[in-house]
Amino acid sequence: MTSSLQHEATAASVHHSAQESVLKQPRGVWAVFFACIIAFMGLGLVDPILPAIAQNLNATESEVTLLFTSYNAVMAVAMLITGAVSSRIGIKWTLLTGVVFIAFFAGLSGFSNGIWTLVGLRAGWGLGNALFVATSLAAIVSLSKSGTAKAIILYEAAIGLGISVGPLLGGLLGGISWRGPFLGVATLMLIAFIAINTLMPKSDGRRNGNSKTSLLDPFRALRYRSLLVFGITAALYNFGFFSLLAYAPFVMDLNEHGLGLVFLGRGVLLAITSVFMAPKLQQRFGTIKSMCSMLLMFAIVLLAMGIWTSTQWVVIAAVVFAGALLGNNNTLITTAS
Repeated sequence: MTSSLQHEATAASVHHSAQESVLKQPRGVWAVFFACIIAFMGLGLVDPILPAIAQNLNATESEVTLLFTSYNAVMAVAMLITGAVSSRIGIKWTLLTGVVFIAFFAGLSGFSNGIWTLVGLRAGWGLGNALFVATSLAAIVSLSKSGTAKAIILYEAAIGLGISVGPLLGGLLGGISWRGPFLGVATLMLIAFIAINTLMPKSDGRRNGNSKTSLLDPFRALRYRSLLVFGITAALYNFGFFSLLAYAPFVMDLNEHGLGLVFLGRGVLLAITSVFMAPKLQQRFGTIKSMCSMLLMFAIVLLAMGIWTSTQWVVIAAVVFAGALLGNNNTLITTAS
């Protein structure tokens, strides 16, 4: 009886410790966490200034949306090689390389004078983001002391904070000049570089010592049916995700500050749901059912935006509400994968 009570007390103590440990992380985790916020802040910074870019660079709406196309196309292809790169130079150097690329191309974007130059620079930005984003999750998981599930929640919290704060800062800087948000990202990424270089340990745990990942490994992974399905799902989901980011600013008829506030509302809901709501949905209804529900509701939101595009309040409400669906789905897809 005494042994049983001791066992239960020990289990309760371990459980209580695990509950608190999500905030008790090594300094390296917080350095990567901070850099993740800034990296995803860069994504949201651009939204409030899309109409201003079109006006100042005499570009069409279709040309301006190529800022997302070049960025994502390069990032998607580069993601295939990030595993091979990080297994050779280590997680820390891969992160630092990505941060340098982002800062460099974001800074040059702030001085560009043509839409096609800006589109090309965004492609370089996408390469940096691929190196950073794909490796940052692995870094947080490997350095974290709270387990994989909570490390993922910490990572999603960084994404949510970055996406929520980004548009607000973008609106403030964009109100001064459309170049401001780009230069702001470059400056913040330099700070992130210093934080990672200083706080993250040199021995960052290359996989299995000297093992190197092959360039073919991502394609071999597609032999697993579940991973293939999640990959296709993520590709289709991201199409809707970035369609909302790229086109909504042009139909809301708001200035930089107004757009910043709308996307701030979306980002706040994204941050809250990704950290607090998604785990509860997963626990109660399961990953697949919860994911399918979020995707279905997101499709309905996009359909409503397509039907009532000229009704300002509908588009604004849809963008903000979509944040809740995106936050849940981001965590669900990441955890499932």
